[in-house]
Amino acid sequence: MRRLLLLLTTCALVFAQKKPFDVNALLELKRIGDPQISPDGKLVAFTVQTVDVAANKKPVQVWIVPLEGGVPRQVTRDGESNQRPRWSPDSKHIAYLSDRAGSSQIWMMDSDGGNPRQVTNLAAEADGHLFSPDGKNLVFTSAVYPECGADDACNKKNLDAEKASQVKARIYTELLYRHWNAWQGKRRSHLLVIPVSGGTVRDLTPGTRDVPPFSLGGSDDYDISPNGQEVCYSMNADPVPAISTDSDLYVVSIAGGQPVKISLTMGADSNPRYSPDGKYIAWRAQQRAGYESDRWRLMTLERGTGKVTNLTESLDRWVNSFTWSPDSGRLFFTMNDRGRQSIQVIPVTGGAAGRVASGDSELDDMQLTRNGRTMVYTQQSGISPVEIFRASSSGGEPVALTHLNDQTLAGHQLTSLEEFWVEGAEGAKVQSFMIRPPDFTAGRKYPVLMLIHGGPEGFWGHAWTYRWNAQVFAAAGYVVVMPNPRGSTGYPQKFVDEVNNDWGGRAFDDIMAVADHLVSGVPFADASRMTAAGGSYGGYMINWILGHTQRFKALISHDGVYNLNSEFGATEELWFPLWEYGGTPWDKPEDYAKWSPNNFVQQFHTPTLVIHGEQDFRVPLNQGLELFTALQLQKVPSKLLLFPDEGHWVLKPQNSVLWYKTFIDWMDSWVKK
Repeated sequence: MRRLLLLLTTCALVFAQKKPFDVNALLELKRIGDPQISPDGKLVAFTVQTVDVAANKKPVQVWIVPLEGGVPRQVTRDGESNQRPRWSPDSKHIAYLSDRAGSSQIWMMDSDGGNPRQVTNLAAEADGHLFSPDGKNLVFTSAVYPECGADDACNKKNLDAEKASQVKARIYTELLYRHWNAWQGKRRSHLLVIPVSGGTVRDLTPGTRDVPPFSLGGSDDYDISPNGQEVCYSMNADPVPAISTDSDLYVVSIAGGQPVKISLTMGADSNPRYSPDGKYIAWRAQQRAGYESDRWRLMTLERGTGKVTNLTESLDRWVNSFTWSPDSGRLFFTMNDRGRQSIQVIPVTGGAAGRVASGDSELDDMQLTRNGRTMVYTQQSGISPVEIFRASSSGGEPVALTHLNDQTLAGHQLTSLEEFWVEGAEGAKVQSFMIRPPDFTAGRKYPVLMLIHGGPEGFWGHAWTYRWNAQVFAAAGYVVVMPNPRGSTGYPQKFVDEVNNDWGGRAFDDIMAVADHLVSGVPFADASRMTAAGGSYGGYMINWILGHTQRFKALISHDGVYNLNSEFGATEELWFPLWEYGGTPWDKPEDYAKWSPNNFVQQFHTPTLVIHGEQDFRVPLNQGLELFTALQLQKVPSKLLLFPDEGHWVLKPQNSVLWYKTFIDWMDSWVKK
């Protein structure tokens, strides 16, 4: 017993000597991504982003690590952005994107980082490159003028003319005219191809459509056939892309020519991947037109017969990323379930999916060696950022290939996620995650911060984030609670769908049920000092809470939807409100009025911090300004924090520091007086 007490005391002292995990610790971390196994199975290339707060920059460099283990090594140093490493089929070279010459271009280096040489030098720049499996070509994207295509001289002439013009006015005759944080210009994203040895650049997707589209499916909405002769890509050909999610798959010869449409679903078709033997194309698909949060299925097309198979129809969860086994017999994919993301495998012929790797974590970016025996993937959790792991493709104990953040994490206090379930609206089971503050003392009561996620079809879980980092808030002395109410993903699709046209209904009731549990079932949560914060839809819910309960002592609304009518008229992806509310404000005025927070201004009483990015076109600036105006005129204590150089997210390092400081100071001022 004496020995046990001594051990517990020693552990407590060691933990107490660690620093709180504040925003400065968060910005010390190295942000790992995009692991790529060399075809010979010897090396893994990946990217590392660091944060230079003083310079207000986040440089990215390429690193490599031996697959069998060893010390990771940085192999690029020039320029601020070196990313997207892609191996040549013979494993002798890495193609990557670099800005070292002043613009984003494709560069090539030896496998050890030596002998860098520039491959492209295009006025319209380059992005998104892929090696053709035969090693002869690079397919990539470039934002070109449709009338120019791959004609670099033409693109340069138009770019120079735009820069020289003293008139900066914009003229539009159709939707979509802006997206996320950028105005639509005259250029369009096209797929281009260039021989690896150099030569003429060809445009594979001429016209006025963006390829890939403003994608719901993520990056790499295109792939090259194993024989190097064909390219499959996703494109939204709808006359009004602002109201459509109907992207389809097309194939075209790598030599150019007329594309052929090969998918027929009414929703989005994204992320095509050829099987290694060329017999199949797999992709992710949504079935319902106009619904960006429909369930993502894993589909295959058998090229020889034209047979389309839905492999995951019986799996009531979303398929996220996926990759082929080298023998083309199986597909490995990731699936989110109850706040965790695992790696699953399913036969190409269909059948039950099996679990390959899982845990209290989020796994992603899996790749397999050519013999199919070894798998590389990324892993993150609520207490650790992304690192790269190696494991057997049949399961087994994983081995970490990178430990780039061990020192920072070891010097700071982090606390594990706990989960609990409550009964929400209509008896539904609602999951939440909770983090206690470091140096937690039993018998003491702590202020509560409830974080409400965006989407609304999003989720909280065992994953790391650099925005809204729960560890930073816990280190400030808060019990952090993260509910997954109606609309959250990682649960049955019915649970996801039940937020549609019900934004302030069941989801609000679910969140209030979580708050009730904190009052009655969590003895260390101080019900008299509860706060809540959220961004995007989470900001909407904060604005809704303002008019429907006074149980919180302070609120924070970041880029939150406030006035549904004016939001509809200024946002860009119109398919979203059209689906969520079943039509336009003039078609469905009662629904828009029912769920719009601005109609409950007279019930606003809770002190509220309003944060908004002036470059946010998803939830435009007027939403935050209207909210702050209402709060001020209602004489509700309030503060407005605006970021002229940010969009929907706060990304610049010094802005991030200010965001966290202002956020925590606001909460403290109302619950720690």
